Amino acid sequence: MTDGMAGVMDEPAEVRNGEELDAARIQEFVNALCPEIAGDITVRQFPGGYSNLTYLVKIGERELILRRPPFGKKAKSAHDMAREYRVLASLKPVFPYCPEPLVYSEDESIIGAPFYLMERIKGIILRKNLPADMAFTPGQARSLSENLVSVLCRLHSIDYRRAGLDDLGNADGYITRQVEGWSKRYADAKTDDAPSFERVIRWLLDKMPESSPSAAIIHNDYKFDNTVLNSSKPTEIVGLLDWEMATIGDPLMDLGSSLAYWVERDDPPALKAIRTMPTNLDGMLTRKEQVALYADIRGMKVDNFDFYYCFGLFRLAGIAQQIYYRYYHGQTRDPRFKNLIAAVNVLEQASLLVMGKSEL
Repeated sequence: MTDGMAGVMDEPAEVRNGEELDAARIQEFVNALCPEIAGDITVRQFPGGYSNLTYLVKIGERELILRRPPFGKKAKSAHDMAREYRVLASLKPVFPYCPEPLVYSEDESIIGAPFYLMERIKGIILRKNLPADMAFTPGQARSLSENLVSVLCRLHSIDYRRAGLDDLGNADGYITRQVEGWSKRYADAKTDDAPSFERVIRWLLDKMPESSPSAAIIHNDYKFDNTVLNSSKPTEIVGLLDWEMATIGDPLMDLGSSLAYWVERDDPPALKAIRTMPTNLDGMLTRKEQVALYADIRGMKVDNFDFYYCFGLFRLAGIAQQIYYRYYHGQTRDPRFKNLIAAVNVLEQASLLVMGKSEL
C-alpha cells in the first residue's frame, strides 16, 4: 500500500447543469436551526451515484452532506427523504458506521424537494479503479473484502425491534413481493431497446425459497462505493452511506444484491466491461468465498444462493433500467446514463448463465 493512499479522498465537483441548489436558501435554513453553524457557504456535488443526489454543503469550516431526490421520473415509493433520515437516526446509536443525521425538511420552497442534512464522514470511497497512487497487496485486498462481509453481518445481526425500526418493513412474504415488485417495475421502465427478462422472471418465480431464514435490517445497496474507508488504514471500513432502500427483509436478499455488483477476475469479458468497483483486484474474495464467510460468521446454512444471486442481477438490471428510462425520455441530461442499456443487456446474459449452471 503506497504512502499516497492516505491522501486519496472522495471529493465533490461542480454541480451538474440542471441540478443546482439555492445556496442562500440553504444557508438561511441552517442558520435558523443551527445558529452555531456560520460563515460563507459553498455547494458542490458528489459525481458518483445514480439515484438520490448528494451535495457537499460547506458553511464556514463545517462540512455537511445534503441528500435530495433526483430530478425527473422516479419510482413512487423511492427517494423518501423522511424515511431515510429516520433510518439513520434510529441506527446511529447501535451501528456506528451510519453518518450522524442533523436535520430533515419537507419544505420544498427551499430547494424544490424534501431533503436532509448529515455530518460528512471523511475517508476513501473506492470507485471503478484505484487511483494511480493507491495500491493493495493481495493480503490487504483480502482483508478489506473480508471486512466488507463482516460489516454486513454486523448490520444483519442488529435487533431492529430494539432499535425502533420494527415497522420499517414486513419480512413476511418479502421474497415474493421483491420478485413480483421488481418484475412490475422492470416492465414499467422497459424501453424499446431493453431485453424482456421473461425467462429470468419465470425462473425466479419458480425457484423462490418458501421463507426467509431470519428477518433483519437490510441495506439493499451494499457495495464498496457506498462504504467509506479509513484514510490512514484503508482496509478498515468507517462508514456506510446511501440508506434510501433500507428495510426489514431477508438478509440473503441483501447479500445477493451486493454480490450482483461483484465482478471477479475470471468473469466473462462482457461482465468485466460493466465493472464499477475494483472487486477484481488480486486477493479479493470471490463471490463463493464471501457467501461461505457470511454463512460462517452468522452460523447459518446457505445452499440455495443461486436464487439470491440471480435475483440480485435482475434487480440491478431493474435499477439501471429505471435510470436509463429517465435518460431515454429526456428527463435527465446526465451523460452517465446513456450507456446503462448495455449494462442491462449484460445483466440479462449473466442471469441466464447462473440459471444454466444452477442445480436448484
